[in-house]
Formats: sequence, C-alpha cells, structure tokens
Amino acid sequence: MAFKNRADAAHQLAQRLIRHRGGNPVVLGVPRGGVPMARIVADALGGELDVILVRKIGAPYNPEYAVGAVDEAGTITLTDFGREQAPRDYIQAEARRQIDLIRRRRHLYTPARSPVDLSGRLVIVVDDGIATGASMLAAVRAVRRQNPRELIVAVPVAAPDSLIAIRREVDEVVCLLAPVPLLAISGFYEEFSTVPDDDVTAALSGSVAPAPAT
Repeated sequence: MAFKNRADAAHQLAQRLIRHRGGNPVVLGVPRGGVPMARIVADALGGELDVILVRKIGAPYNPEYAVGAVDEAGTITLTDFGREQAPRDYIQAEARRQIDLIRRRRHLYTPARSPVDLSGRLVIVVDDGIATGASMLAAVRAVRRQNPRELIVAVPVAAPDSLIAIRREVDEVVCLLAPVPLLAISGFYEEFSTVPDDDVTAALSGSVAPAPAT
C-alpha cells in the first residue's frame, strides 16, 4: 500500500506542489474522491477551491470500464476503444444520461454561486487516481477552453499509458506513482471507501481539511 487514505495522498501531493504557494491557484477537484483531496491541496497552497464536473461513459457491457467521458458543456472525449468499438447511439444516449447527473451535481455542490473564472489563472486539477484517463482528459480539455495561464494535473497514482496522453494536454503532471501494470486505483490505498456527496459539499463549503494521516 502506498497511501493510508486520500487525505494522506493529498498531503503528499501538496508537498510536491508547495512551490505554487502564494500564486493564488485555483484547485479543481474531480468528484467525488478528488474534491476532499483538492480541499487539502488548496488549503496548503493558499488557493481557491472549485469542482470540475465530468462523468465517465462506461462500456456497454462493463460500465466500470471507461470508453469515454463527458464534461459539463456536453463535450465527449472517447478512448481509442470507445472510438473503434462502442456504438455511436450508445455513446450519445449514455452521454445524455451522464450530463443529467452532472447538472444535478452542480445544483447540489454549488447551488449559490457560479463556477470560478479560470481565465488567466494557475489551475491545478486533482483526482485520487487515473486509470484509462478518459475522465481526466475530459476535465483538462474543459479547463483549457477557459484559457488558464497554466494547467497542472496532480494525482497520487496513474497508469503510465494514460499519463502520456494527459501530458500532451497540460503544462505539468505531478504524479507520485505510475506502476506497471496498474490493476486498480484502490489497490494503492489502505482505505478507499466511497466518498459521499455530503463530504464533497463540506469540502467545497470550506470545512477544515483533515490532518495528515499518521
């Protein structure tokens, strides 16, 4: 096991990013697990926290395997397998279903404010791990369209092949582990329970970040 839990991983990421303290970064968490982690990173760097809403599009007969992802604007990002093997009608129908969920999450997570303006800002996108990379690619492309000054992806663990594609889209990747093979993100955490929506809204509302794991 590499990390005790998400809080431990987030504190390790924050140490790797500490040079950006004082630079007023916007730290974006990918729901759900990435948002409490992004809270820790934002607090450590004196940054601003927000959420970046994307949703995985699962394969027709294996919804846990991502063939693509869709962002809040409805833009679809497909993996090679998704482009070559997934039926177009299925992709469009699943994307619509995920967009509906994104809209519900936006209303739940930030009902009283608009998303943070990313134009000209240093933006750091945080998640608890990257497997196929579809969701992170969708996230960074959505951020890039908003013209940030600099775009960084920060994750504890990722599949090396996915990092190759993501590095083409961003200014920097901070990744603590890139094992070969990567069988499951959860395998690198002692504790990797599902993050409830209440924890996401608490992080976004400014709750105190957990202390480092001991």
